[in-house]
Amino acid sequence: MKRLIEFLKNEPRADGYRINEQTTTSYELFFVHEKLETVRSTDTVDTTVTVYSDHDGCRGDSSFAVYRSMSEDGIKERISSAVDRANLVFNEMYELPEAGEMNEKLETNIDEYDPKELGRKIADAVFSADADEGCTVNALEVFIYRDVKRVVNSRGVDKTETVWRAMVEAIPTFTDGSGSVELYENIRFTVFDEEKIKSEISEKMREVRDRARAERPDVPMEIDLVLRPFEIGNLMFEISDSLDYASVYAKANLWSEGERVQPEGDGDRISVTVKPAVRGSDRSSFFDEAGTTLQGVRIIENGAVKSYHGSDRFGQYLGVTRPSGVMDCIEVAAGTMTKERLAGERYIECASLSGLQVEIFSDYIGGEIRLAYLHENGVVRPVTGITFSARLSEVLKDARLSAEIVTERSYEGPSFMLLENVSLL
Repeated sequence: MKRLIEFLKNEPRADGYRINEQTTTSYELFFVHEKLETVRSTDTVDTTVTVYSDHDGCRGDSSFAVYRSMSEDGIKERISSAVDRANLVFNEMYELPEAGEMNEKLETNIDEYDPKELGRKIADAVFSADADEGCTVNALEVFIYRDVKRVVNSRGVDKTETVWRAMVEAIPTFTDGSGSVELYENIRFTVFDEEKIKSEISEKMREVRDRARAERPDVPMEIDLVLRPFEIGNLMFEISDSLDYASVYAKANLWSEGERVQPEGDGDRISVTVKPAVRGSDRSSFFDEAGTTLQGVRIIENGAVKSYHGSDRFGQYLGVTRPSGVMDCIEVAAGTMTKERLAGERYIECASLSGLQVEIFSDYIGGEIRLAYLHENGVVRPVTGITFSARLSEVLKDARLSAEIVTERSYEGPSFMLLENVSLL
């Protein structure tokens, strides 16, 4: 790092620089059924240099990767070439983040364990999850990571954060006389909780069994639909992306400050905050790629746009005094709906989608349903092979959010969201 900074300072044509470095060590376990087949450890360093050149009243930039195998002359040549490329880029002028030092560690308990011990504990939690006859975990991969992220720039920024995280990839499988059905489960966390892993795998075991037994219902039909946390998070991230400084600067935003994202109706008023961190999420951070210290911002309050958010550069373009930085976590305020109020109602609960489709400008929300539960006349049955679609503005107007708050990866908010009068096809 010191030599790299020296080379950059000695390039007279460069008007600034930024260095992003991430060092990652990992411990990885690969199981087939419950038999450990492979253990692997890795140690990698990824370094990216961005060079800035001011010309013609504009600021250009160009980036390149640095490898440990490069010679000093090779790095100097890369820097010179990057300046040449930056001179071909004509961005509106902006300043790099200024003077700030930091050395933080994300909240975790993973570092309290030896990686070998923790890897076995995670595997044991997966394999000991409750399961009906015929349900197994056909394959399991466990990854334990330690990331050290560092950002250094030419204006005095030098920030480092350490992130311990783990990832579980499992293939729950149900087998009976008619064949096998598999589902894919991915769990990510920075705080190890054995019971939570067991619970999530047990739920997937039930779902893969139900997927094998699911039937296609009589469609088309109009019905209320319940989304779970993962899909709620995806929906809110889609909305928040449209309120990014860059979208506003490019005049690509559908809503402006003060305008309603959620039309007036009978639903719970939606409030959304983008945040630096959600407990347990591996997308939590203290600063972004540019080195901007992150600060949470309420972007939607009671259904209306309260503020924008995004990178330091585009915040400057909009005249924001203190840009929020780029954040990957989101919080949605609780609503008023309870599971007890749902009891006895007719609705369909989505358990697995091929992917939630949200088109802000087309006013559309929909998706292919791989597994859902149809609640009707006091009976719950698994269904599959259907799609849903609706006008986004219509379902948001009367949407109901649960009063119960949960965390799901980088989302913190209601455990379910009820959308009324959705079309099933």
